[in-house]
Amino acid sequence: MMNFFEELEWRGLVKDVAHKEEFLKRLNKPITLYCGFDPTAESLHIGHLQQLILLKRFQLNGHHPIALVGGGTGMIGDPRPTTERKMLSAEDLMHNVQCIGSQIDAILASDDNPVTLVNNYDWLKSMNIIDFLRDYGKFFSVSTMIAKDTIAKRLETGISFTEFSYTILQAVDYLHLLENYDVRLQFGGSDQWGNLVSGLELIRKVKGIEEEAFAMTSPLITKSDGTKFGKSEGQNVWLNADYTSPYEFYQYLINVSDDDVINFMKRLSLKPVSEIQEIEAAFVKAPHERLAQKELATELTRIVHGQEGLDNALKMTKAFFSGDLSELSAQQVKALFHHQTPYTLDKDSALLDVLVNAQFVPSKREARQLITSNAIRVNGEVVNDLEYVLSKEQAIDGEISVIRRGKKTYHVVIHG
Repeated sequence: MMNFFEELEWRGLVKDVAHKEEFLKRLNKPITLYCGFDPTAESLHIGHLQQLILLKRFQLNGHHPIALVGGGTGMIGDPRPTTERKMLSAEDLMHNVQCIGSQIDAILASDDNPVTLVNNYDWLKSMNIIDFLRDYGKFFSVSTMIAKDTIAKRLETGISFTEFSYTILQAVDYLHLLENYDVRLQFGGSDQWGNLVSGLELIRKVKGIEEEAFAMTSPLITKSDGTKFGKSEGQNVWLNADYTSPYEFYQYLINVSDDDVINFMKRLSLKPVSEIQEIEAAFVKAPHERLAQKELATELTRIVHGQEGLDNALKMTKAFFSGDLSELSAQQVKALFHHQTPYTLDKDSALLDVLVNAQFVPSKREARQLITSNAIRVNGEVVNDLEYVLSKEQAIDGEISVIRRGKKTYHVVIHG
C-alpha cells in the first residue's frame, strides 16, 4: 500500500522537492505548510484547483494548511514571461483578497482542522525601503536572481525593478510564516520553483543552515495537445458562479477528452487510488459511456459549488439534452443560454411572425413548413399549430421562452 507521498507521486503531483530525504522523514508527523495565491482577479479559476486540492490532501492527512492570499505582493506582481502586469488599486486588491479568501475557505472547510487564511499585506505594509534592503536585500545575489527562469525570460524584453524584487518579497513571506506559524513547507506550481528556492535560501541565511524548511512543486496541468488546462473558448473557467455557472463548470469537465481525463482525475480527484483504478478500468472498456468524465465533473462541481450547485448543473444538463425545459426556472434558462443574444418580444405575437421577424428562419414559407412538420418546440413542447401565439402567460416564469428548431438549434425570446 502506498504511503501519502508515494500516492502524490502516483497522481503526478510531484516535480521538484528540496531536501527530499529529510522531507520524507518529516512527513511522518504533522507539518504546517502553505501555498500562495495572487489576487489578480476577484475569483480563482479552475487552473488553481490542483493547488487547492493538494492543500486539502495534506489537510485530510492530518497536516495543517495555510493559504496565503498576496494582498502585498499583488501590488508588485509576479513576473510574467512576456510583459509587466497591470497595477491594481489597493481597493481592488483588498476586494479580490476577500473574495478569493471566501472561495478557499469553502473548499478547505473542516470541523477539526480548518485552513488558516493569511494576507501578506499585513506584514509587508509596514516594511520601509531601508528595512527591505538591509534586512533582506543583502542576502540576495543579483547574478543568482537573473539566472532564475522567471526573470531570465524577461531580460531581453525588459523587467522593472518592481517585478524583479518580487522573488525577495515571496521569500520574506516564507520566513515570516516559519517564524510566526511554524510553517515548514511551501509548495506551488513548477513555474514557482525559483521563488520557492529563494525562500529556502533566505531562511538558511537568517536562521542558519540547520533550520528545517522544505519546498515542493507540482507539474502544471496541460492538455494532451499541449494547450492550457482551464480555458473554454479562450475564456477562464472561474470558480465564482457569477462568472462561470455550475452548469458551465460541469460541462467543461464532462467534455474533457478521453486522452486527458484519467490524468486530470489522478491530479484533481480526492477519490482513493483503488477507486480511480476501478473507474479507469471501466472507462478503458467502454470509453463511449464517459464514466470517467462523469465522475470527475460530478466530484469537482460538488467540491467547488456544493451539492446545490451540482444538482442545478445536472438538472440543466438533463433539460438541455432532452429538450424539456419545463422544470427549469427563468434564471436557469438564462444561465443555460447566456451566450446567445435573446430576441425581445414587446407583446404577445403569433409564433409564425416571431420566427420570421426575429430572423430565426428566412421566410414564412419555411416557418410554416417547420411548424407543420413538428420541427418546432416551445419550452420543450411540440407546436404544430400555425395559429399558435407566443405569449407571456405561457412563458417560463412569465419571462422567457425557448424555441427549439430541429434537434440542436435554440432561440431565446424575452417577453417585455
